[in-house]
Amino acid sequence: MFFSLAVYVAYESCSDFIGRKASGRSIAGIILACISLVVIPILSRAKKKVGYELGSAAMNADARQADFCVYLSAILLSGLLLNATLGWWWADPAAALIMVPIIAKEGLDGVRGKACCDPCN
Repeated sequence: MFFSLAVYVAYESCSDFIGRKASGRSIAGIILACISLVVIPILSRAKKKVGYELGSAAMNADARQADFCVYLSAILLSGLLLNATLGWWWADPAAALIMVPIIAKEGLDGVRGKACCDPCN
């Protein structure tokens, strides 16, 4: 699933670059990304605490996935803000392209069966 997502995001971003397609300003997207940057780290911390207390690898893996979402939300917010405030049409597709290797790595780790909570990850 992550590989399909990475290919789709890469394709759409490259198409936007080639076509110089400016995306619209997304106030709702900015608000959602800001909320995510506040709420998800709190959720991740709580999951890590529960995972530690229960000795649950599954909960620790879920906390790691929440951290992954925080990184993506920060990248998303950067692209949206640069587009909305400075009118940089290319910031949104650039942010998406920055996400592609992160998404693809998650897919690769999944195919390899690498655990999300693996400290060597």
